Amino acid sequence: MHRFLRAVGFSKIKDRKDLQRIIANSIQHSDRSGYVINKEGVMLAEFFRDFADDMGICVCGEFDDEDKFLYEYYYPYLTPSAVSTEEDITVERHAALFSYAGVCNEPRFGVTLIFYLQNIIPYIKFENEGRFPVRGISLSLSALSIKGQIMMPIAKTEEEKEAARRKNGYRNKLINSARRGDENAIESLTLDDMDLYSTISKKIRKQDIYTLVDTSFMPYGVECDQYTVLGEIREKRMVTNFLTGEKVHILKIICNEIEFDVCINEADLLGEPEIGRRFKGNIWMQGVINFPH
Repeated sequence: MHRFLRAVGFSKIKDRKDLQRIIANSIQHSDRSGYVINKEGVMLAEFFRDFADDMGICVCGEFDDEDKFLYEYYYPYLTPSAVSTEEDITVERHAALFSYAGVCNEPRFGVTLIFYLQNIIPYIKFENEGRFPVRGISLSLSALSIKGQIMMPIAKTEEEKEAARRKNGYRNKLINSARRGDENAIESLTLDDMDLYSTISKKIRKQDIYTLVDTSFMPYGVECDQYTVLGEIREKRMVTNFLTGEKVHILKIICNEIEFDVCINEADLLGEPEIGRRFKGNIWMQGVINFPH
């Protein structure tokens, strides 16, 4: 059973029979679906079923020679609401299934971003047509969480916020220059990191780490598309899974200057989410590549 099912309102599934009923429901009453024949001549299909606004379960599989659908796997999803980044993206297929992972070298995160690709059918169509690399694509991110908490924001004046934005903008320019091989930029970044490490090492003896770190994005566990995040809540809404009646928070957070959506079951969130407060939790990152029409 998928660990992140509870994030979309299925925390009380007791056995495989319950799960099979939900999968059958998702296929028979899908809100949208996609089909494509891959290079091996197999017809792949995916069925999306929304159990609340923008979230639900996707069932993937293939059709045999008798046009019978053979279920292969499923996953819970949250449909992202906005573009998160326009950096270059690389996609690789997972070894065991017809599922895909995306890789994005987004300098603002500070680590190589790896995410679970939601829209595999459009990707395979572009691949079959030999249209890669594609110009003008963007990436929309969303995440599922099964453990999170709400933290108060760090008190800042408008002047301090503006100074932080300018500093981050300058740092991003240095990172881009360093990626192109600029030795001066590499040296500046190294010196900045050393100064930052020295400053935090002194302050952390007397101050809590979360009064020093505003946002953070770090890999979590052994699976490459899971992270621990700390970000500011920009938007919030509550939705209800119409099948189970469970309530789910959908939060738009900004983390390292990048916006993405997070959904978490009300039972798994400690604290009351409000705009301006911070969300800290473990997430499974998903993404939708926005291909040009």
